Formats: sequence, C-alpha cells, structure tokens
Amino acid sequence: MTGKNGLTYADAGVDIDAGNTLVERIKPAAKRTARSGVMAGLGGFGALFDLKGAGYTDPILVAATDGVGTKLRIAIDTGNVDTVGIDLVAMCVNDLVCQGAEPLFFLDYFATGKLDVDSAARIINGIAKGCEDSGCALIGGETAEMPGMYEAGDFDLAGFAVGAMERGTDLPAGVKAGDVLLGLGSNGVHSNGYSFVRKVVEMSGLAWDDKAPFADETLGEALLAPTRLYVKQALAAVRAGGVHALAHITGGGLTENLPRVLPEGLGAQIDLSSWELPAVFRWLAETANMEEAELLKTFNSGIGMIVVADAEQADDLEALLLAAGESVSRMGTVVEGEGVSYTGNLL
Repeated sequence: MTGKNGLTYADAGVDIDAGNTLVERIKPAAKRTARSGVMAGLGGFGALFDLKGAGYTDPILVAATDGVGTKLRIAIDTGNVDTVGIDLVAMCVNDLVCQGAEPLFFLDYFATGKLDVDSAARIINGIAKGCEDSGCALIGGETAEMPGMYEAGDFDLAGFAVGAMERGTDLPAGVKAGDVLLGLGSNGVHSNGYSFVRKVVEMSGLAWDDKAPFADETLGEALLAPTRLYVKQALAAVRAGGVHALAHITGGGLTENLPRVLPEGLGAQIDLSSWELPAVFRWLAETANMEEAELLKTFNSGIGMIVVADAEQADDLEALLLAAGESVSRMGTVVEGEGVSYTGNLL
C-alpha cells in the first residue's frame, strides 16, 4: 500500500456521473416524443420498436443518417445550441419522407471533449423538439465524452432515423413529362454550405453578434435558423394521392437534387421568377460575387422540398399544402430530356 489515491476515470477526463445526470435530465423530453410502436424508455442496451403496434402489416424499412456539418461551429461560437438538434432531425427525416416513408424513431450520437450537462441537455431538447414535430420517437442515443479529441466547448452530432412504408408504396413512382413541380419554402440556409457561409462572413468582416445585413436579428441568430421539417405535410400530400416524387433540396441545391428523383430520359424546367429569393441568399451571393448558377448548385435558394405532382391533381395538392401552412411555388414542370434547365432570374 502506497497510501496514494488510485487514478479514476474522472481523473482521465470522463465523468460517468455527469453522463447519468444527463440521461435523467433528458428523459422527459424523450417521453414527449413517444408514439405508437415504442416499447421501452431510455437506458437499455438497445431500443425496441413494434412495427405491428405502429399499424404496419407488410412494412419496408427505410434508414437515413446525417449530421449538421459546420453550422455547429456557429452554434458553438455563439453559445446558441438550442436549435441544432432540430437541424439534425430534419436532415434525416426530410430524406426519409422522400422515399415515401413515415419516420418512426430516431437515435442520436453526441460527442464532446468534456460533458457540459446544461449545454448537452439544451442540444438534446432540440433533438426531441424535431422528433416531436415530425411524429418520430427519440428512443435512444449515445453521449460520448472524449477528452483529447475535441477542443473545450466543441461537440459533434450525428443522427440516425428509421422509417417504414407499406410494401409497394415507395417513391418516386410514376414520374412523367408534364408533372408539376411544387416548391415548398425553406427557412434560410438550412444545414448545407456552411463552410462557404463562414468564409463569406469572414470576407464581410462582420461578427456573429453584429446585426445581420438582411434580417432584424444578429448575424449568428439569422444563420442558425433551423432547417424546416416537411414530414407531416409531405405525408399528408402523399396520402391524398397524386404525388409522384419528393426531392429534399440539400447540398447540391436544385441543380443536383431534383434529378435524383427523375427517371432516365426526364429532366426539369424551372422558372426562377416563380418565387422570391430570400434575403440571406441575396446577401451571400452579393458579398461573395457569386454567379447564379453557383448559387443554384450550392444552396436551396429558398426551396427546401419539391413535390412532383400529377398535373391533374396539382391544384388539390397545392391547396392541401397551403392549408398546412406551407409557402408553395409552382416552379416548373417535368420535361423530356436530362438535368435541370432554368428560365427567368433569381438574382
């Protein structure tokens, strides 16, 4: 016996008690996301989900994973971490719904150098809010405290969503020339292109707490506007009939994402004058001296989701989406050919 205290895990920088405290803190938030099919609460080695209990008879599972990217850098630098969890959920579930699937449950991975329970709880509450607003249960996750891997205050997020659909109802399906493109408005930059955004902010000489040149809030607040969730309204449109495809407009913009849901031999014709370019994109483009073509293949440019609708049912679907609170633009049609062509101007 040396009489000296032995080395503990806490001495190495990992606080198991803090992790346990966090789990207890977030249990109420996770509980608010409960839905049919959930079988157990947080804390087990795995999370159980009952597909039959969720109402499915012959289900096909669909899975998606994503992160928030360097938008997290702005959240960390400003201390405004309350909505990046919504971004995390949205990036996953907005993809799932494009396959025709209903998101059922969500798992999150949160990694940091030293666990700050209050900050982590704010982040995970945001994740729970995103799940709640998309009808998806937060049924598990991982909090990893990894000293030496992250600088003080830094963290990273990853999300994993699983959804289901009845066999034979997957999208895209039946896309044809003449289909109408209904664009659903975005909430700003969403969660793509932030390495470019941060470079533009650096060029501008503005600080995160300066007033945004394009909004009545600070630059940091404006650029952290959370990604919109399109799940409930998109599923309502699909169930109403006439939806041939859905395209989530993420990295690659309209130019790269819309062709992903169009069959070989078909392209899209888009009228850029059919919607107003949000002020944040105009500021980014002007500050960076950005060409319109570059804008259209980098950002969502104000359109976060495109509904490819049967021409005969487009009016009814537009009315349904407007009633659900969507901003809807009739932005073009599916045409013979390849890729996306544009008329009119955004800038």
